[in-house]
Amino acid sequence: MQRRAVTAVLAAAALLLTAGCSSDDGGPPGGSDAGATPSDTAPRSSSPEGSAEETPPAKGSVKVVRTVTTGLSTPWGLAPLADGDLLVSSRDEATITRVDGRTGEKTELGEVPGVSPSGEGGLLGIALSPEYASDRMIYAYFTSASDNRIVRMIYDEEKPSGEQLGAPDTVFRGIPKGEVHNGGRIAFGPDKMLYAGTGESGDTGLSQDKESPGGKILRLTPEGEPAPGNPFPDSAVYSYGHRNVQGLAWDAEQRLFASEFGQDTWDELNAIKPGDNYGWPEAEGESDDGGFHNPVDQWTTDEASPSGIAYAEGSIWMAGLGGERLWRIPLKGTEASADPEAFLEDEYGRLRTVAPAGGNKLWLVTSNTDGRGSPKEGDDRILELEVS
Repeated sequence: MQRRAVTAVLAAAALLLTAGCSSDDGGPPGGSDAGATPSDTAPRSSSPEGSAEETPPAKGSVKVVRTVTTGLSTPWGLAPLADGDLLVSSRDEATITRVDGRTGEKTELGEVPGVSPSGEGGLLGIALSPEYASDRMIYAYFTSASDNRIVRMIYDEEKPSGEQLGAPDTVFRGIPKGEVHNGGRIAFGPDKMLYAGTGESGDTGLSQDKESPGGKILRLTPEGEPAPGNPFPDSAVYSYGHRNVQGLAWDAEQRLFASEFGQDTWDELNAIKPGDNYGWPEAEGESDDGGFHNPVDQWTTDEASPSGIAYAEGSIWMAGLGGERLWRIPLKGTEASADPEAFLEDEYGRLRTVAPAGGNKLWLVTSNTDGRGSPKEGDDRILELEVS
């Protein structure tokens, strides 16, 4: 434990020394990309042999502390603000709304222009710029008339409600779109790079095509260029062989995990290693093929249909749509340390997004108004959870 603490201090010091905005040419924070390697610029993706990480208890718990707000329409993405308020995107209405974290009061920022909702597509994931305190930028992943793309907009709180979003600046375009499998989760990693989970839009061949951004996890600079240290030269592709990635989260050691929809057999939670092939469409779930990276764990599709994930208290927490439950996957390194546990089963319906709320707290967003659920009075809602 002492060695781990020293390592953490040194890592934190290194991050402080290198922190800053990305350079205009897409280099790493604070400097040139000359000589950059994945280990220089990307979060670690596997657990070192013999590491002295604490293992969480085999059994955990979930307590619903309160309902933060109700009456949301097709909520999809969630971005917590520093003051405790929450930004939430509406897939079908193409709006972003601010929710007061204490009272639940809702204020619409505005509608994102260019969104073309259809099927599983629309306004999907949102994320705050790593320099949000100074640049006030909100990033959004959405389906347009021709593709899926990522844009960024200035949020001006001084303007009237409904007019607070600036014109979108497209930072990455050309992600394949479809009625299904549009991916949509975006998040800034510990390295201040932008990660995006994409789908193969129903065209299974795209997942193994490293020239296509479909069926991938992408890693970009905040300006939308391929991030320094990516595994393939001049490419935004970070990992491939995915079917439909809708959950991204990093653990305490800065390792990336992703949730993935299966087709008819297995949904997956994966530990992401740069450049690795996760098998789709040749493999769904665990495979004997050594060329594919096997999942941390897998579920039948009626148990999970996983969307968002978050890390807290030594575990990955995975929201299930079709499964209508919240899964806890305790970790030791990049492996499950005990069997997954299901919570909130059939209590709140479809669960879309889960996000850290600090310490042992999580935000959880339901998804019963998306056309596939059975809305109850008050749906959709955001819940505050206490977990262990």
